[in-house]
Amino acid sequence: MSVADELVKLASLHERGVLTDEEFQRLKSKLIDGGQILSPLSREPAAINRLRRSQADRWLGGVCGGIAVLTDTESWVWRLAFALLFLFWGAGLMLYILLWIFVPHE
Repeated sequence: MSVADELVKLASLHERGVLTDEEFQRLKSKLIDGGQILSPLSREPAAINRLRRSQADRWLGGVCGGIAVLTDTESWVWRLAFALLFLFWGAGLMLYILLWIFVPHE
């Protein structure tokens, strides 16, 4: 998307009242200075890239322990979630095996 398109988008958000005057000026100056405006969705892949299988908190492959570290929750919550998903035609088992294969070690 070009800078002009981004400016038009910012102006329409400002006109609708989504952005305050201060936010609009700050984002506009950042965009004109060559910086990129990152949406919350564009920052999401960085969190996914930090996903690693746990070596310390593991029962089978360490998938639940790794997800627990990433999300700051207890690993038993993720184990319970995968067990509940297993009741839906084995979806939890299939997802766990795929994560076990594709997620790297710590």
